[in-house]
Amino acid sequence: MNQDAPSDATESNEPAALPAIEFKSPGRFAVRNPEPASSESRLEEPAPFILGEHLALERFDRPQMARAHVLAMLQQAQRSLCIYSTDLEPWLYHHRSVQEACTRLLLANPKNRLRILVKDLSRAVKQGHRLLGLSRRLSSNLHIRKLHPDYPCEEVAFLLADDCGLLLRPEPEQFAGYALYQDPARVRLRQRQFDQAWQASITDPDVRSFLL
Repeated sequence: MNQDAPSDATESNEPAALPAIEFKSPGRFAVRNPEPASSESRLEEPAPFILGEHLALERFDRPQMARAHVLAMLQQAQRSLCIYSTDLEPWLYHHRSVQEACTRLLLANPKNRLRILVKDLSRAVKQGHRLLGLSRRLSSNLHIRKLHPDYPCEEVAFLLADDCGLLLRPEPEQFAGYALYQDPARVRLRQRQFDQAWQASITDPDVRSFLL
């Protein structure tokens, strides 16, 4: 299998199962979550890849690399973003650059939307996560929900950008993962996973109180 260009799904109403992307864990280590406040406010640099054009699979194993890929996708998305996360990782999403990129997308068109599905929101609520604050301002097209505790969810974390971009961390407690900027077939499969989990999700009372 060519890992740099995973094959697309067959043309049918139901995407075919795609060959798994081999993931070799770099080992276990503690995640510093969140980082100091000074890093939360600094402007990050996006990865130099074009959403919808770059075909190679890009691996990463450091937080700076993960943030660069996330920011590149957030800044280039034109219609929709979906975040599937364990706790809306502050080291990855609680940054000024992320907030600004999401704000630009949501203000560009009233039909644009950002949906966030999180397993545990207590940390984000307690620390006043930037995307929670943004959802208070742009509640019509930024929605945050909690995974239903009885829903059989996969232990992964991922970001979907439009219908072609995917950033996935197979082991959420680690930094490592990969980014795909032009893989509609894999995005369709993850989008289906996200939508099904979204349909079964619940509104977290802590988030509701935060937004009031």
